[in-house]
Amino acid sequence: MQQTDRPGPEEIRRARAENPKMRERDLSSQLGISEAELVAAYCGQGVVRIEPRVNDVLNGLEAVGEVMALTRNESAVHEKIGVYDKVVTGNHNAMVLSENIDLRIFPKVWAHGFAVEKQDGDAVRRSLQFFDEAGDAVHKVHLRPSSNLDAFQALVETLKVEDQTPGVSVVAAGPAVEEIKDSQANIHDLRERWSNLTDTHQFFGMLRALKLSRQAAVRMIGQDYAWQLDGEALPAMFNLAAQEGLPIMCFVGNRGCIQIHSGPIATIKTMGPWINVLDETFHLHLRMDHVSEFWAVRKPTKDGHVTSLEAYDASGKMIIQFFGKRHEGQGEREDWRFLAENLPRLPQSSAA
Repeated sequence: MQQTDRPGPEEIRRARAENPKMRERDLSSQLGISEAELVAAYCGQGVVRIEPRVNDVLNGLEAVGEVMALTRNESAVHEKIGVYDKVVTGNHNAMVLSENIDLRIFPKVWAHGFAVEKQDGDAVRRSLQFFDEAGDAVHKVHLRPSSNLDAFQALVETLKVEDQTPGVSVVAAGPAVEEIKDSQANIHDLRERWSNLTDTHQFFGMLRALKLSRQAAVRMIGQDYAWQLDGEALPAMFNLAAQEGLPIMCFVGNRGCIQIHSGPIATIKTMGPWINVLDETFHLHLRMDHVSEFWAVRKPTKDGHVTSLEAYDASGKMIIQFFGKRHEGQGEREDWRFLAENLPRLPQSSAA
């Protein structure tokens, strides 16, 4: 199951033994392999290969009780403590809509799954870990002290596959951002479609129809709908929202999963290039040095316009997105709109 030009399971385990304290993601990168290959090297040694049957996973997790849900991309890690209830299953889209764990899932991207047990001193850490075809993590579920271990083990048993051979085959990852060529979009067409939006969920359909990337549309639309923010605006947003107890929505995603926090944030700490939210049921870790552009974006809806803050990396991929907390049918919070509109802007001549 292992590609011949990559280190095999034994070599991977040897490297892990020589670097016991290195984070999995960093060791994978050092070895030139995916994180899934590192995990799969331990099948039969604390790791059980499971089928990534998303609907069964979501339905089975409610009985496990309180867990920590983790979704990340290259630049941001989003962690929420809660219960997987209010599950909506589906083959193309699935959702978890519980009070603390709020997910939008794209099951076809979930290609590999593992149940992982790790000794940590006297304790055993248990998790479910899911990866895409390239071996990149799409979602992880970590057990907590109060989790129901019997329910977890029963779920793993139902998902367990017969083949527990160490190793996994992955395919090369595609480009970070889909190349959109030959777009015939012009500013007038874009502005007309943008101005006629009645729901934020129509935005993706508009981009697809115009063959535009999100970043290209934001750069093109004009200052009345989108304006680029100064580098200091991102930490300023965190600190102001925390000081004012302003409830926000924070979206972090990858190809297979988007995870959302809705509510206030309180404890903000900067460590090196990372800005961190360290609250009781919500942790966020964001690499500020990966943020190439930070935009405020205004979209019309039937309830009035709503304002998002969007951070993009150097390849044009969106790292993280923020809104003021609101529900369908509600207008935008005035305190969020005021904050977004008064963050320091990049002078127009400097904007991309």
